[in-house]
Amino acid sequence: MKIGTMEIHGKAVLAPMAGVTDRPFRRLCRQFGAAYCVTEMVSAKALQFKDKKTPLLMRLDENEHPAAIQIFGDEPEVMALAAQKAMAFSPDAIDINMGCPAPKIANNGSGSALMKNPDLCGRIVEAVSRAVDVPVTVKIRKGWDENSVNCVEVAKICEQAGAAAICVHGRTRTQMYQPPADWESIRLVKEAVKVPVIGNGDVTDAQSAALMLQKTGCDLVMVGRGALGNPWVFQQINAYLTDSCRILPGPGFHERMLVMLRHMQALCEDKGENVGMREARKHVGWYMHGLRGASEFRRRAGELCTFHDLEILVRDLYAIQKEQGAL
Repeated sequence: MKIGTMEIHGKAVLAPMAGVTDRPFRRLCRQFGAAYCVTEMVSAKALQFKDKKTPLLMRLDENEHPAAIQIFGDEPEVMALAAQKAMAFSPDAIDINMGCPAPKIANNGSGSALMKNPDLCGRIVEAVSRAVDVPVTVKIRKGWDENSVNCVEVAKICEQAGAAAICVHGRTRTQMYQPPADWESIRLVKEAVKVPVIGNGDVTDAQSAALMLQKTGCDLVMVGRGALGNPWVFQQINAYLTDSCRILPGPGFHERMLVMLRHMQALCEDKGENVGMREARKHVGWYMHGLRGASEFRRRAGELCTFHDLEILVRDLYAIQKEQGAL
């Protein structure tokens, strides 16, 4: 399928997640079959003021494409300029964040707060669409709260303003991430617009991906927390959808550890060992989820300082798995 000029192969895409979907993680998910990836959100104002760290969020590898750069802000002109600056990194699309529920974003009028002003949503999409020659996509929520569920209204306005695709997270801003996602809201948006619709919320495995596609009619599914420590989820979704509901087994212990080490090594190469290993702590905890006797090792993961520390941790993990007969 296509989103504007961006050609998509596959049905599962990686959600943008601040502090998570950096270049090493996106590259890994693409290798395991993510149809495309979206960067961590980039502040339009930070770009305007030439913040030195912000451009690092937009770096894309050649083998990442197709990929979108996500920007956030609440001023159409500033967002348009940010989109133009993002084009220096050769994205295949620009994604506008209208769904982030984090207080530091929403309380400043950006992210999900934009849904309280549908007209402003349209003006931002129109400004960004005019500023760049790649597809512009929008990520929204069900609404701000249960008394202002307006995802259909906002989606239609964004479509009319030039959005090439709409991603809908089936929760309101006040719900954050806790209650089950309302897939019905995704279905209603799909019925209301002609552009592709991407469903987001509670897709954690192949079966839930297939169920969302069936129940909502959406064109793609977006995987967020289901991919944490689990890049294999994209491979499993692809197999289930294209090969007669074939269920691929999860990775064995050896593969999980090898991929984890490869991922953390890439983090260190990309950001330096000091920063890379601080960020590796949460990833290592996610990779160990479900392993026998992992609780003590997750505590140790939170104290990792060097890649050698991680190698020692993996060695000890192997030992406990053998001792407990899990290998």
